[in-house]
Amino acid sequence: MLGALLTVAMTLIMPFTLSAQVAEPEGVAKQPTEEWVKLTPEEYIYKWRNVAVEHMEIYGIPASITMGQAILESGYGNGYLARVANNHFCIKCKGSWTGATIIHADDDPNDCFRVYDTAEDSFRDHADFLNGGSRYDFLFSYDADDYKNWAKGLKKAGYATAPDYADRLIGVIERYNLHLLDKKNGIKQYDDYLAKRADIDLSALKESTTSKLDLPDAPTMVADDAELRDIATAYADSGIDPNNFRVTINAHQGYNVYLTNRAHYVVAKKGDTYEKFAELFAVSARNLRRFNDVDRKAQLEEGDIVYIERKLPSWMGEELLHTVKEGETLHDISQLYGIRLKSLTKQNTSRSNAPLAAGRTIRIQKW
Repeated sequence: MLGALLTVAMTLIMPFTLSAQVAEPEGVAKQPTEEWVKLTPEEYIYKWRNVAVEHMEIYGIPASITMGQAILESGYGNGYLARVANNHFCIKCKGSWTGATIIHADDDPNDCFRVYDTAEDSFRDHADFLNGGSRYDFLFSYDADDYKNWAKGLKKAGYATAPDYADRLIGVIERYNLHLLDKKNGIKQYDDYLAKRADIDLSALKESTTSKLDLPDAPTMVADDAELRDIATAYADSGIDPNNFRVTINAHQGYNVYLTNRAHYVVAKKGDTYEKFAELFAVSARNLRRFNDVDRKAQLEEGDIVYIERKLPSWMGEELLHTVKEGETLHDISQLYGIRLKSLTKQNTSRSNAPLAAGRTIRIQKW
């Protein structure tokens, strides 16, 4: 017992060290990419915190998990694979990968890892990797601020082979207070925390990262927080029935803006494209496609519902079930009710675009 206590005590007082999961190669290594710049931990977090929060909004992956894994897997972006392959999450090739690759020793001497054109591509692929991998599906039943269960679930799903991976990930998140990013106005909360630290000059940090880093764009919003609060207040005060599917709350550039299940959308006219709506509503076309659960090459048809912000995971109205009409798919229903397709698919164990039998009941609320 005494020995165990001493071990715990030594663990607590020992300096925190961190190295990337993939070891440095012996001998001559590849040259770093043109993008790579050596960063301090604070600079690395500051550089990528916007992308982590954006992916939380789009996918439901806690921003703290994205940042914590990036730190743990890449050594603050200074690890070998991050430097030479823009791979910040040590994601291996797998059978579905068709891009560039690099061979490097990890679990096996000739493990194959993905190579990205930019570090931002690595962050995007990490989100797609978790979102698209069936073995990670159960993680999305956890709340986006439940970083501890996410960390344990990643280990359980086999993301990394290190036996203490979950503990290490939780340790990184808590050491850098990354869980603040999971909260409402998370970036502001995290920056406020940095501003209170005696060893951090936030203005200097902003200046240094702006001057030497190519910062990704901050996630775009249809409206800022004050505007969203005003909209929510007007919505509540108007006595609008949440079960009313089409509530016109505003008009913009010739389009009625509707509110369903707390998410705003418009209806496409003939010739409309995601790129056109991206310009009108200051949201990237890529994010619009993600909001609407379609692939990267999808285009619009007249009458399509186009959400301009992320849908909720469940219906907030009174109905529990939807009765399928002839020819309807889960994607049709997800657009009708403003529910994320992935959530609807999990609740009903059906393929997203397969026609459903007319008269079948589909669960639209989580039970």
